Amino acid sequence: MPIPVYVPANGGRCDHLHQLREAEPDSADECRECRATGGRWLHLRECLVCGHVGCCDNSQNRHATAHWRATGHPLIRSLEPGEVWAWCYPDEAMLLRADC
Repeated sequence: MPIPVYVPANGGRCDHLHQLREAEPDSADECRECRATGGRWLHLRECLVCGHVGCCDNSQNRHATAHWRATGHPLIRSLEPGEVWAWCYPDEAMLLRADC
């Protein structure tokens, strides 16, 4: 999978796009941390640095945000069908695919 190209939306700024990596999601359809603890997730997010898949902030455990806090990996994307947005945590910037 080639490294995706994202740009900040709505005139936003992101100083972390250089950290994008070519990484396969470690799961296509579940938050493994929720699965391991019997938790539930609402939506999935993929780290664009290492491929970790975690649950969104509307989920009880917020594993995607916990991953950012633990690793410093700043960029995630939605894994939901039809959604093409990404997010930079430190810059609080919505990112959109440049090629969509």
